[in-house]
Amino acid sequence: MNKIIKEQHIEKGNRKAIKFIVTLFLLYVIFSQGNLFMNSVMSTGGAHYHKYLAEHLNYIQGLRNILIKPSIWIIKAFGFYAIHNETDLMVVNGPLLRINYSCLGLGVMSFLAAFVFSFPARWEERIKMLIIGIFSIYLLNVIRIAGLGLLFGYFHSQRNYFEYHHEIFNLFVYSVVFVMLYGWANKNAGSFSNSKFTKRKIE
Repeated sequence: MNKIIKEQHIEKGNRKAIKFIVTLFLLYVIFSQGNLFMNSVMSTGGAHYHKYLAEHLNYIQGLRNILIKPSIWIIKAFGFYAIHNETDLMVVNGPLLRINYSCLGLGVMSFLAAFVFSFPARWEERIKMLIIGIFSIYLLNVIRIAGLGLLFGYFHSQRNYFEYHHEIFNLFVYSVVFVMLYGWANKNAGSFSNSKFTKRKIE
């Protein structure tokens, strides 16, 4: 009898795991492609540019602004003089960094949101992880942008290896996010079974 119950729980857990993977994939496509579409809607010259949305609901430019300004403050705190416009950050006698769409972290934020909403955890846990995760990505991105500005400001020779350093920073950010999600998923892993008590009883 216990064996049958255990098999039923394993089967149920497998169905939940498959549902999680399929939902994760679908939500990631929706979030990531949705952001790409909105970038086109809000970018002058974009294929789907809409003036009203670009002027009043441009969250992409808003995210770019709150990435650039703190990065400027950090760079200035290290003794450099830096200026910026809507898309660029320039360290005087240093590098010019263009904050493109790919620099905003919306791709990894899309994956984070898809993972959190797909995983069978309590809603309080999902919202908490979503807030912590998105803020962490944002903070790491500010550090990444400021770090690149300072690195190339101090070491001019390293500007020839921009892509190399850029990818190292990206890999670090993604690694931190995956570790966070792994720890969060382990904490809420009991959601794949009916309850921890039932699981212990079967074993």
